[in-house]
Amino acid sequence: MGDDRSLALLQGGLGGLSAGLALSLFEGWWLGGPLWMIPALALLWSALRHPVAAALWGVTAVLVSHRWLLALHPLDWIGVPTHLSLPLAVMLWLLCGVAAGGLVAAWAWLAGLMGRGRLSAALVLAGLWGLAEVGLARTPLFWIGVGGSSLPADPWLAGLARWLGGGGLATSQILLGWWLWRLVRLVQRRAAGQRLALGAGVVMLVLGHGLGGLALASGASAAPGSLTPWRVALWQPAIPTREKFLPEQQERLPALLGQALDQAARAQADWLVMPEGTLPLEGRLQDPAPLPLLTGGFRWRRGRQHSALVLIPAGERQPIAAIDKHRLVPLGEWLPEWISATPGLSAVGGLEPGAPSRFLRWSGPPAAVAICYEISNGAALAQAVAEGAQWLLTIANLDPYPVLLQRQFLALAQLRSVETARPLLSAANTGPTAAVSAAGEVNWLLPSGAAAMAIAPLGPADGLSAYVRWREAPLGLLTLLAALVWLRQRLAGSGPRPAAVPPRRTRPPDQG
Repeated sequence: MGDDRSLALLQGGLGGLSAGLALSLFEGWWLGGPLWMIPALALLWSALRHPVAAALWGVTAVLVSHRWLLALHPLDWIGVPTHLSLPLAVMLWLLCGVAAGGLVAAWAWLAGLMGRGRLSAALVLAGLWGLAEVGLARTPLFWIGVGGSSLPADPWLAGLARWLGGGGLATSQILLGWWLWRLVRLVQRRAAGQRLALGAGVVMLVLGHGLGGLALASGASAAPGSLTPWRVALWQPAIPTREKFLPEQQERLPALLGQALDQAARAQADWLVMPEGTLPLEGRLQDPAPLPLLTGGFRWRRGRQHSALVLIPAGERQPIAAIDKHRLVPLGEWLPEWISATPGLSAVGGLEPGAPSRFLRWSGPPAAVAICYEISNGAALAQAVAEGAQWLLTIANLDPYPVLLQRQFLALAQLRSVETARPLLSAANTGPTAAVSAAGEVNWLLPSGAAAMAIAPLGPADGLSAYVRWREAPLGLLTLLAALVWLRQRLAGSGPRPAAVPPRRTRPPDQG
């Protein structure tokens, strides 16, 4: 028993390491997510016999993939003493890993109740995992799940998200991991059905990639009146967050904003986009804007401070419209009043969330807006597209985090474009500043960390993808049907046993 537990712990640790690498490597399909994630999920299925081993899988996966959290140190710029800065950053990093371990352990406990061998049980467990990823993305957590690991390395498989969303994509990968685990078990036991299992898996892989590629090829139609793409200017100021609120930097900021607006106007851009938090609280321009400006900023509304995307029309100096950030970073931007009156681990702490809708209607093409890590919530952006959004816009400030987070952020942006069949523009303080097509093709417009401006063409689209129409309903229905099949099989297997035949008390006639 001890040897079995040790083996399960080893499988859980190695599987979590592989999953963490799947969310950290982006240099081609041979180093991309699927090559690491599918074996990682197979090891998870094998480790499920011990929930502690499964928890180790979750802990390790998050600690590897979210190691950028350690870049929070040093935190002295927001008043944290130097000797507490690194321990605090490490504690936050470890807490994220422990939370993931608890979730995977709960999933493993359910797997222990249902069993792992039957396809119906695997479908239920995979479907619940996919639905849980969608649900967690609606919470204050910045959720980077299995669903996004196929991008950018395997866009054809990711094309399934156009029909089933990121949750359905995660479900597909969980099932591929289950298939690989079953195949290895059959080979180890030299059991019959090895060729059948191998063939079924190959068919599943080919079918999944074929359907995903077909979904990407279907695309979306151009919006009426937008056959000529808009020219959008994206400014990447590359102002270090730790220096942003210094008095000298605040004095320079208005002149920098004016220079960026003039540069965009000279480039004949239709409007300019600036990253999250660029405009100061209740900020205004020194001179009237020569073109419309969509910028991240801060504002007071009904006595509450909000982080927002604000609109300053051409010829104006003050915002006239805004969409407030709905999902705030716990501890970083928001703390419950009963915990502390301090602003939190951010120079702009003490914020209040805005309305949940991400739909922005303005003089340009209507947009679905994600401010920073709201990009992980595909359901909210799909709702905005259903309301009429013709393109996706995300603004962020990912400094002081390294390029790893920028790449993970952009992979999520790709997934949102694939789900909604909408082009996406990303403007961030230090990156990624990029354009993503409706088919999920990425064009990095500026190098990470460079202070510069880029002009990107934007062709808005209309028409609704299957995911935008139905959201998680197909995945939920599939999971429910699989649960009913599993329950029927379980009841059939636990029915009344045949009555025992009593022993004979007389000899048979031929032995008389």
